[in-house]
Amino acid sequence: MRHPHEESPFNALPPVVVVLALAIFGVEAALQLGERGLIGGPAAIGWRIDLIQRFSVVGEVFRQMWDLGIWPPEHVMRLVTYPFVHASFTHAIFVIVFILALGKMVGEIFAWWAVLAVFFGASIAGGLVYAFVLSTPYPLIGGYPAAYGLIGAFTFLLWIRLAYTGGPQINAFYLIGMLMGIQLLFSLFFEVGMDWVAELTGFCAGFLLSFVVSPGGWQRVMSRMRQR
Repeated sequence: MRHPHEESPFNALPPVVVVLALAIFGVEAALQLGERGLIGGPAAIGWRIDLIQRFSVVGEVFRQMWDLGIWPPEHVMRLVTYPFVHASFTHAIFVIVFILALGKMVGEIFAWWAVLAVFFGASIAGGLVYAFVLSTPYPLIGGYPAAYGLIGAFTFLLWIRLAYTGGPQINAFYLIGMLMGIQLLFSLFFEVGMDWVAELTGFCAGFLLSFVVSPGGWQRVMSRMRQR
């Protein structure tokens, strides 16, 4: 029998969460190796720019598709590909940490397909709002909107638990309130861009989707909570 300390930390993580984290890490690792000239030759230096051009959400592109009524798949798929392309190694690592931490807590209760529904649903919602509500020339990249969807699902679980225990349900929104507060604080001293709009949208999408994809709805969620 293996000692608990000898077990891999990945054993405690839902497989779907590990796959999402590894996908992001794999893309960033390839970009890092390319930028250091270890793979891909001289052309690899421009891989990140190429990926941003091909897979990011660009508002002008989506507004043009809307005006023309034409939706090429290679552009529509940007709504689910941009979470895997990041501006830097640090950007990617922070997203991975969010996904592993929140994904573990959500994935212990949600089915694997429900985790994916929240992740990509938040990604799509965040991308659409960023593209059609904002008029910014900057592309949207990175997994934060999708990760915030997992925060929304985690908030949903806390909300249900507080409803069951009789606690103040507003406390479930402490995490998102703190994160938005940090965003506001940073905006006072640094130019943070408008990505926070996509992130907040991702949170709302994750919270609302949880009403649909949570295991068996309210009753089953509360039942699972009693067993934890």
